[in-house]
Amino acid sequence: MSRIRRAAPLPVAFFRRDTIDVARELLGARLVSRLRGVRTVGRIVEVEAYLGAEDPASHAYAYRRHRQNESLYGPIGSWYVYLSYGMHWCANLVAGPPGLGSAILIRALEPIEGLPVMRRRRGEVPDRVLCSGPGRLTQAMGITRALDGHSMPKAPIVIVPGEPPAEESIATTPRIGLTKAADWPLRFAIRGSPWVSGPRIC
Repeated sequence: MSRIRRAAPLPVAFFRRDTIDVARELLGARLVSRLRGVRTVGRIVEVEAYLGAEDPASHAYAYRRHRQNESLYGPIGSWYVYLSYGMHWCANLVAGPPGLGSAILIRALEPIEGLPVMRRRRGEVPDRVLCSGPGRLTQAMGITRALDGHSMPKAPIVIVPGEPPAEESIATTPRIGLTKAADWPLRFAIRGSPWVSGPRIC
């Protein structure tokens, strides 16, 4: 645990690369939340890549731009947080070529530290579902729209390096819950993890 406390956030340069490569390499990293003096930590076990202007499922498809998605066109390595179905916050990190609107959705975490806080925020649900989904993990980690647009390395919620999974343990599947570009293989998850959203990937 001490190594997590001392680790510096991933640098902006980490995100200034191919979005798919960044997404895969986020697996195993730690999301660390320090809000109002409360610390919670989760290991990233599932992500989805969204390829911006060229991706029909992206909020930036065809360079659409409005007040709600403005942060997608912000600095690389910054947070893009949006409200899904008017109910759940979803946390993304801007990545890839500047100005394209590409981002990576954090889909699931393995709870590591601060579980009592996560349980209280989530309403005493089973630990298995504390962070197993993009809306669940933002609730557990205290993430809201207030994070939107913040540079990740300087924000109260950061990504720090962790132990990456072996290459053969990374599963690649279509993204979940989409109607557009639903067959694009841009969801990445750690095989065998009980913390992923949906059924465990063997």
